[in-house]
Amino acid sequence: MGRIVLWSMNRRHSRLTDWGLGHVSIHERDTILDVGCGGGRTVSKLAAAASKGTVSGVDYAPESVAAARRFNRKLIELGRIEIRQASVSNLPFADNGFDLVTAVETHFWWQDIGAGMREIFRVLKAGGRMLMVAEFYNGGRHAKYADRLARWTTMAILDVDQHKALFSSAGFTDVQIVEERTKGWICGMGTKPGGRTNAEADERSRPSRGPRGPIIGG
Repeated sequence: MGRIVLWSMNRRHSRLTDWGLGHVSIHERDTILDVGCGGGRTVSKLAAAASKGTVSGVDYAPESVAAARRFNRKLIELGRIEIRQASVSNLPFADNGFDLVTAVETHFWWQDIGAGMREIFRVLKAGGRMLMVAEFYNGGRHAKYADRLARWTTMAILDVDQHKALFSSAGFTDVQIVEERTKGWICGMGTKPGGRTNAEADERSRPSRGPRGPIIGG
């Protein structure tokens, strides 16, 4: 993946990322993991939100790892960000280490989505949250193209119920799916059981950003 493509991805995904992050609480001392970090812009946004915390990013592609490291060079030098090459199905982190794990525009490329979700569940702390965001799913404005794209590519084009099942099958509770149907965007969230409650987390949270679409609970 070339530098121009990664630069373009950073720009194109920025509004989608802001919309997705507006649905979760991020606290200033949170420890966060971004899976499939690409060019590193989401990592940078997360580090700005968790201003006294740390953010790790992983990506399978060495070109993406190099680009993310360039983009976040200053905060890497300060020890607030680290970028590693790794697969979501084999994350190089200990159990119960993160308050939040994000996956923006990546899950439909995972070779084994179920294994990836279980790995994310493993590295989350009890009470930690998983956020999955994508600009394409089998619903909304893109529904008529989903079957065709799935046949032509290796992408997993999932509908709302299939997204909910991903979270539930991995062990997440408090599962919510948010659709922005006019744009074709989807956002999925789930909590690892235990730890502080959502009410306690919200009491400490900063205000959420961005418009919210219809929320489907599970």
